[in-house]
Amino acid sequence: MKTKISKCFYNFFSIAKNDLKFLIMLLLFISFKSSLNAQSINGIQPDGSRQNNVTTAVPFLLITPQTRTGAMGNAGIALDGDANSPSINTAAMAFLPEGELGVALSYSPWLKSIASGIALSYLSGYYRINERNTLSASLRYFSIGQVQFKDNNMQDLGVYNPNEFAFDIGYARSFGPEFSLGGNIRFINSNLFGGQGSSVGQVEAGKAVAVDVSGLYRKNIYLFAKPAAWSVAAAFTNIGTKISYSSDGKPYFLPANLKIGTALSIGERDNRLTFAFDTYKLLVPTQPIYGADGQLIDGRDPDRSVPSGIFGSFSDAPGGFSEELKEIGISTGLEFSFKEKIAFRAGYNYQNHDKGNSSYFTLGTGIKFSSLSLDFGYLVGNQSRNPLANTLRFGLQAKFH
Repeated sequence: MKTKISKCFYNFFSIAKNDLKFLIMLLLFISFKSSLNAQSINGIQPDGSRQNNVTTAVPFLLITPQTRTGAMGNAGIALDGDANSPSINTAAMAFLPEGELGVALSYSPWLKSIASGIALSYLSGYYRINERNTLSASLRYFSIGQVQFKDNNMQDLGVYNPNEFAFDIGYARSFGPEFSLGGNIRFINSNLFGGQGSSVGQVEAGKAVAVDVSGLYRKNIYLFAKPAAWSVAAAFTNIGTKISYSSDGKPYFLPANLKIGTALSIGERDNRLTFAFDTYKLLVPTQPIYGADGQLIDGRDPDRSVPSGIFGSFSDAPGGFSEELKEIGISTGLEFSFKEKIAFRAGYNYQNHDKGNSSYFTLGTGIKFSSLSLDFGYLVGNQSRNPLANTLRFGLQAKFH
């Protein structure tokens, strides 16, 4: 049975079924579900996945805006901190130099093989107040370009630029030279239909509040008689309220996520080799299997509270433990830096075929000029197999003492 929200947009979907941007916009809102096939999702998600029965609203929050991490297969939760850290692990900023101020800007064209004008922009900054405390603020903005709206009679309703954004305030604190904690408070605004209405009712911009909590442990060691640094980190992100797109509409889960990772850097300033490995899992209900009559056949009812959704996400897959394992993604990355002036990066991101199927190789480089850093990332692949293929990403950072 279609939800009220699905009914509200059904006419728009029928009229604009040949408009790729409009289809993507619908996917941004929520993966459109057929009343006879609620157990599976077809189509392309904003994070590049093609099919996934773990669905959420505002999936743009799952896109990593940090260019360095993006060039390393999205692995980097345990890497050293910089101005982009609020997007992946705020705790890493606790070890930045005291009194340092930094800003970062990145731009990522997205799904460009499907439609033009879709992009994620990210602006962030931090200030290391004293020996233990660091403050940060960041803004990520996701635009889908211009979309032409029409009513049931094919009359123009105007051109609108659907967009979503999230604004964060972050704080990191060190507890000695080896351990730190961090967190963000996030306001989310998802305005996909510009107040357009239908016979069912008026559509509103979805709003929600969420928090991130992260930790980092690092230790200087020796490996093969060479100085090395080993670190491990974990982050719970997007833990917050549900989001709704009408006053009486069904609320949807945010993309709550758990990421755990480690990193190992060998060498010093002249030559340094860094390995990074992350695992991640969405902390939201897995869609159950329904029969043709809409009755639940297998799995658990996804209409439950946020705490129940988070804790139940480890045991609610219809396929049992084997399906739960499929929901774990893996990111691996490699970076070689020379005299802290130039870096070469590569990585691989893996998702199971049934849980997103967003697997790809990445390449990238970084160049540092005094206090200014410029990063590039490239997602390698065949466009017929991955909608994110040939995506080139840009990042710029500046530090001030």
